[in-house]
Amino acid sequence: MSERYFRSEAFLKARFDTLHRQLGFRAATLDAWQVWRQELRATLRQLTGLERMVPVAPHPRVTETVQCEGYRRERVEIDTEPGVTMPMYVLIPDGLHCPAPAVIAAHGHDSGGKISPAGVIDIPGVAERVRTYNYDYGVKAAQRGFVLFCPDARGFGERRESFSAGPDKLFNSSCAQLAHMAIPLGLTVVGMWVWDLQRLIDYAQARPECQGRKVGAIGLSGGGLQTLWLAALDDRIACAVVSGYFYGMKDSLLELSNNCECNYVPRLWEKIDMGDLGALVAPRPLLIEAGLRDPLNGARGIDNVKEQVDIARRAYELVHAPAAIELSTFDGPHMWHGVRAWSWLDMWLKG
Repeated sequence: MSERYFRSEAFLKARFDTLHRQLGFRAATLDAWQVWRQELRATLRQLTGLERMVPVAPHPRVTETVQCEGYRRERVEIDTEPGVTMPMYVLIPDGLHCPAPAVIAAHGHDSGGKISPAGVIDIPGVAERVRTYNYDYGVKAAQRGFVLFCPDARGFGERRESFSAGPDKLFNSSCAQLAHMAIPLGLTVVGMWVWDLQRLIDYAQARPECQGRKVGAIGLSGGGLQTLWLAALDDRIACAVVSGYFYGMKDSLLELSNNCECNYVPRLWEKIDMGDLGALVAPRPLLIEAGLRDPLNGARGIDNVKEQVDIARRAYELVHAPAAIELSTFDGPHMWHGVRAWSWLDMWLKG
């Protein structure tokens, strides 16, 4: 066999450059921003399959209640589509006498789903992941007085599909299997995740602990993906913290094309980059955390992140909310940092 390879990478990178960001944020007036926002959201709903999702009554049921240090943990199930159930942990601070802001703590990969953000460290392997990624951000937020909702995304935890089932695969995910089943049906993993989180907002706002209060969203890595997309497409998210997931798609998803299938939406790169998703969040508060040594930033590192933040920042400046977007960097790897996140949530959700 020859050592020569006839690869397509160079062609696909060139195609990316030619077709990239046809619907990217370029508005110069508030009216143009409103038109762009409406058009792009409609396009993203179509590309992700959100418009094809099937509504169903949630039928919430509490299956377990455990008293923890400073909060009560409930295991809850809701239905999100016919025959599709989302289990979650709800963390309710002790001594809560009036409604408090709700926060959705979305998990990423290597988490076991909800168990890591919810800090269920009696399950083998969770304590290690909490130490490695600072993964129990759901617990930390509950201890600050927020009502936390820590769900299993489709393909994780109790929602793993058949190829990832079994106790020995707890920290695996079913993203590949879900993508392979969904994309030929006009659906995507991202679309299913956003739909489920929107149904979770419905449920959170109906609970007496949260009625009439703001809803925030936080997440690391794949949880940052969920948080970013949810905030971009649903104005009910009043404040968002995206950690380890805000970078240029060419560097981090095309050139690092062995990333998880959940990142990939047909024709997405023709339309936007990640900064444009951030621009859709404006004027609502958006904090972006990025580790300077996070390999997912791509070969150019933090510059790849800053370029996308600059795209989003232009939208915040246009709508007269420049203080509502912030990039918080830290000298660390791919992990939840949280140092700025807690004061950010306090300021924008409790204020």
